[in-house]
Amino acid sequence: MTAITDMVDLETRDGIAVLTVNNPPVNALSHGVRLGLRDGIKQAHEDDAVKAIVIHCAGRTFIAGADITEFGKPPKEPGLHGVLDLIEGGPKPVVAAIHGTALGGGLEVTLACHYRVGIASARFGLPEVKLGLLPGAGGTQRLPRVVGVEKALEMITSGNPIGGDEALAVGLVDELVAGDLADGAVAFANKVVAEGRPLKKIRDLDDKIAAVRGKPEVFEKFRKSIARRTRGFEAPEANIQCVEAAVNLPFDEGLKRERELFMQLMTGDQSKAQRYFFFAEREAAKIPDVPKDTPTIDVEQVAVLGAGTMGGGIAMNFLNAGYPVTLIETTQEALDRGLGVIRKNYENTAAKGRLTQDDVEKRMALITPSLSLTDARDADMVIEAVFENMDVKKDVFARLDQVCKSGAILATNTSTLDVNEIAESTNRPQDVIGAHFFSPANVMKLLELVRGEKTSDTTIATSMSIAKKIAKVPALVGVCYGFVGNRMLHQRGREAEKLMYEGAKLQDIDRVLFDFGFPMGPFAMGDLAGLDVGWRIRKETGAKSPVADRLCEMGRFGQKTGAGYFKYEAGNRTPVPDPEVEQIIKEEAEKLGIQQREIDEDEILDRLVLPMINEGAKILDEGIAIRASDIDVIWVYGYGWPVYRGGPMFYADLRGVGAIRDRMLEFKDRFGGDAWEPAALLNKLADEGKSFTGQ
Repeated sequence: MTAITDMVDLETRDGIAVLTVNNPPVNALSHGVRLGLRDGIKQAHEDDAVKAIVIHCAGRTFIAGADITEFGKPPKEPGLHGVLDLIEGGPKPVVAAIHGTALGGGLEVTLACHYRVGIASARFGLPEVKLGLLPGAGGTQRLPRVVGVEKALEMITSGNPIGGDEALAVGLVDELVAGDLADGAVAFANKVVAEGRPLKKIRDLDDKIAAVRGKPEVFEKFRKSIARRTRGFEAPEANIQCVEAAVNLPFDEGLKRERELFMQLMTGDQSKAQRYFFFAEREAAKIPDVPKDTPTIDVEQVAVLGAGTMGGGIAMNFLNAGYPVTLIETTQEALDRGLGVIRKNYENTAAKGRLTQDDVEKRMALITPSLSLTDARDADMVIEAVFENMDVKKDVFARLDQVCKSGAILATNTSTLDVNEIAESTNRPQDVIGAHFFSPANVMKLLELVRGEKTSDTTIATSMSIAKKIAKVPALVGVCYGFVGNRMLHQRGREAEKLMYEGAKLQDIDRVLFDFGFPMGPFAMGDLAGLDVGWRIRKETGAKSPVADRLCEMGRFGQKTGAGYFKYEAGNRTPVPDPEVEQIIKEEAEKLGIQQREIDEDEILDRLVLPMINEGAKILDEGIAIRASDIDVIWVYGYGWPVYRGGPMFYADLRGVGAIRDRMLEFKDRFGGDAWEPAALLNKLADEGKSFTGQ
């Protein structure tokens, strides 16, 4: 075996040159890999004893993509295009041997090869769209020529990989290998040579794209099919345009078009935001003051208290991951209702083909229903999801303290309450942590973990680990009212209400946020959640919200009653503006002495978003959030902030922290009060010309 570079080796087996990439952990296409492939291919071409070439990877995966750390840096030769031209244009057959994942540039390497073999468990995909990009090394031009236009559009615009069996069925691989992959690839290469098979260059294939040529309706139909999912994103449309180029232009011109669109995306704000967020999500898993070698608890049994909407959804997360769950309620009726909802959710998923009926039964069989808190005694982790009331929660935790075994983690699913106060109702505050799941808990990816003053490193490390096992993205925060997400949301809600009184139409306020990229605005969101929830809390605390209170007194609780801030037709969730509500708003504004006026969209957006950024600055300054990027992770995964805008703190950096401060001071001059006083950290960063995220 010869070392071509420290990342690529070359050996000859039975007349076949085997180039092995070894660049752990995922064999990314860094400079050393590209250099090794180029020089190894050249060496194999020049060796008369070599009849064919196999590209193979060591470790757990084939090449899983580009080296993202090289993005934005000066390019180093050889570039990937040159390497692929050498593979495709050489005189000897090149076979890709694929295991693990062939993603992005990795799949583009295989598409430049003349043949592809793999194992059934291999995955094949072009995920660049998830970073706001497109495959930049011919992927948009070659893939349609192999799998057809419709399949290529689906793969490229979703970024989702396909498995080995499907890859074989659509022609992406020529053969699946059952035994040792390298041996199978060498045998296949020898068969290609023995049978005198041609050098199958994908760039020269035309039959699958010719079938769509002159049929623009194919692309328009596809655009309509993904419009809702890709709303606001630039990259999916650029990817579609590249596939159109593959169909309508010669290969080299299609490559040129691909490169033009790639550079437009690469230098744009959306891809910058999505690439930033890619790293932000991974950074959130790192807790600087919790050592990596912190011991964790082996969680095998879980108990969930409460089988309502939140409790049932939380339980489903653990059931999906194979954890036995004791589901505890106070009445048989509530327990049966909760079990019924869980089963219905699973059966709906099965009806869509995403689960088998056997899967449904296996997950339901993991549930032990109970009406007794003592049945939590054997649980390694207990998650309380009872009514959001401090007295109720403290009573539950005091009882859990008596019941649960030593060392069990006691987690409270609270969205606002003081975790320290809850912990003090036990004799084991080190074992207590906040676990703020987002509704619907079985769908939303975020888990806001709340560290109390006495929460132990073991409790934190275990909770972070479990979050990942149940497919959540955890972000660790400190204790304050509303933690990070809801504390910032409160600022937006306050301004939305003020804008309403000042004359902005409800539908305009919602539309501005929808156009910004949120799934819905604050008033449609209120109708979806139920206006009675906030009404009940206000009655307990003595707070007032005149318009919302009047609507609730009228029985207008939102979608569930067919009317809230908006009206809703039966079976239709589309909000319809209601003149009756507009009159109520006008009356309440007059009582408050507020003169209504026209408000433009820029003011609406800034008044909704800037207070959130300012509150984020305070949260950072207080140490409630570890990093600005953690705040962004919370807002993207928990509240629907558009990922192509990176999160509120990244968005502030993109606009300029100084510009944000100036706009806040402008509002302070206009409206007065403390609400528009720039936070100390915002002022400091603006004065120093710095940013929140280092971007």
